[in-house]
Amino acid sequence: MDKMAEKEEVTAETSTEDAEKVVVEPYDAADIDFDTFCKSDMRVVKVKDCVAVKKSKKLLQFTLDDGSGTDRTILSGMHSYYEPEKLVGKTLVAIVNIPPRAMMGIVSHGMFLSAECKKGKMRL
Repeated sequence: MDKMAEKEEVTAETSTEDAEKVVVEPYDAADIDFDTFCKSDMRVVKVKDCVAVKKSKKLLQFTLDDGSGTDRTILSGMHSYYEPEKLVGKTLVAIVNIPPRAMMGIVSHGMFLSAECKKGKMRL
């Protein structure tokens, strides 16, 4: 067996051993029924302003136009994926009828719909 084949075989064995050690914990969130999901107020929002939250490595503070006539503030932990100035002017989808939540002394009034791709990139 040549050295390259030996190396690949050892790597494959190591990967299998490592994979067997991984413990997958069950997701601990209760399923919701369709009627509960339908209560989500999802709105298309326009980003008017976006700034990094001081003393936070992850949080961005968004000022949004949600069509209500009053600016809406939402905080989101996506600073590692996006620079704030690149998000100004973007159109996003937000859930706006969840309870307000204070983070870093700022109250967030909603949550964005987003997904993380296999390559570790976030998509809004």
